[in-house]
Amino acid sequence: MEFVFALLGFSLAAYSVVGNDSIQTLGTFLVSNEKRKWWQLWLFAGSIMALVVTLGYLGYGEYLGGKGDDLTFGKYDGIFKGDTVFPTISAWYVLPPLALLFITRLGIPVSTTFLVLTFFAPKALPQMLVKSLGGYGVAFTFAILAFIALSKVTERLFMRHPFDGEDHGLWTNRKFWTTLQWASTGFLWSQWLTQDLVNIMVYLGDPREVGVGTFAFALAVLLAMLGYIFYRRGGKIQEIVRVKTNTQDIRSATFIDLFYGLVLLLFKFDMLGIGAKIPMSTTWVFLGMLAGREVALRLRLDEANQDGRNVWTMVFSDLGKATIGLVVSVLLVVFLYLVEGRELALLFG
Repeated sequence: MEFVFALLGFSLAAYSVVGNDSIQTLGTFLVSNEKRKWWQLWLFAGSIMALVVTLGYLGYGEYLGGKGDDLTFGKYDGIFKGDTVFPTISAWYVLPPLALLFITRLGIPVSTTFLVLTFFAPKALPQMLVKSLGGYGVAFTFAILAFIALSKVTERLFMRHPFDGEDHGLWTNRKFWTTLQWASTGFLWSQWLTQDLVNIMVYLGDPREVGVGTFAFALAVLLAMLGYIFYRRGGKIQEIVRVKTNTQDIRSATFIDLFYGLVLLLFKFDMLGIGAKIPMSTTWVFLGMLAGREVALRLRLDEANQDGRNVWTMVFSDLGKATIGLVVSVLLVVFLYLVEGRELALLFG
């Protein structure tokens, strides 16, 4: 039964994690390519997913910033170390992806890292929380500085010269910007996979002991769930991206994806001194990126001259929604300890 619950938990996590986190890596990609057929977008993202996961399984994960022979690119070792042992998976471990599935349908972006991994290794929560808060701050600051520096040249020209059929040179060359945007999305998508695959693969146990058959099943499920997400165009949670300034423009999406991917890449160098293997909430990093961009655009662009209070309301609203995931995560872990008769004093001891 443990094997059955593990496969069920993995399948639900594959859908709910990718579905919730699609706003981060694929949200701008979906919004800016809404006129394209869903399967074309799926083939692109699915090919990158298959390549990244296969490289990790075959032992080439180190070339993507992780470690060899590890489907989680080193993140498994980051949470299961010392006296932390892998738990026996019961029916209760299906709760996190189910809760995530329900919350996602409400359009709330929650941290899958907190919601799933805290259930398996609650002692790792403090480090994951510190790293995620640091990620939000780094992304927020990076976005403000980057978009203040670029917005007068980029965003202002994007708004003045939309893709309306008129020729404005390089600024309206759709083929050029489509190529750049797909390249930046591919870069970002690969970086996200190396950070967040652990939230799904953790149900398979030690990633170094996954057999060929289990790996083939896992990859097939991931691709199928990704295809369904593309078929649904991201679902209701896509509103988080759609309401942001000019995110439907493929040129703006290019810079968002590029900068977000660069921030995720920076954390592979352990810039906060917490540990490169410690998982972090990429959801919080992405919300920090969008928040910093909105603030920068309000400061720089006359076209975006709106009440500043509206910007901060949006920022704190998104951050508040993400905090829901943290609260739910802790409550679910406490519930698990209660129903299994374990002492709450041991939870974070």
